[in-house]
Amino acid sequence: MVKVNEKAPDFILYNTDLKPVKLNDFKGKVVVLSFFPAAFTPVCTKEMCTFRDSISKFNDMNAVVLGISVDPPFSNKAFKDHNKLNFDILSDYSREVVKKYGVSWEFPSLPGYILAKRSVFVVDKEGIVRYKWISDDPTVEPPYQEVEKVISSIS
Repeated sequence: MVKVNEKAPDFILYNTDLKPVKLNDFKGKVVVLSFFPAAFTPVCTKEMCTFRDSISKFNDMNAVVLGISVDPPFSNKAFKDHNKLNFDILSDYSREVVKKYGVSWEFPSLPGYILAKRSVFVVDKEGIVRYKWISDDPTVEPPYQEVEKVISSIS
């Protein structure tokens, strides 16, 4: 499990254009990793749209947002386009990254079906995790203001 003040595990995931995105490519920027359970669900839509609506604040703080789900890139593309999301949505279709970060969650109604727990990690410019929030309740949204305060303090 990823801990605060430790190096964030690097990864390569594919965005909605099927282009590889590597966490280490963002060195020098603050990165918000927002794991969400499933595209097109009400709480996930609200969360990603909240980040969309706050993106200018993040840009001003030299921070980027990366949304991560286990949905395939094709579903993520439809979700991104439908909601006019202005940041990358990455597909962890192999479930490797949700396991690395300790946020894998077996959906209760479908044994063996692994989703991402709703969670947020803030990674500083040197690749160190400075904040983590993980919810065991998929209906709970992240504390957005707390995330912004952390970014502001390390930008």
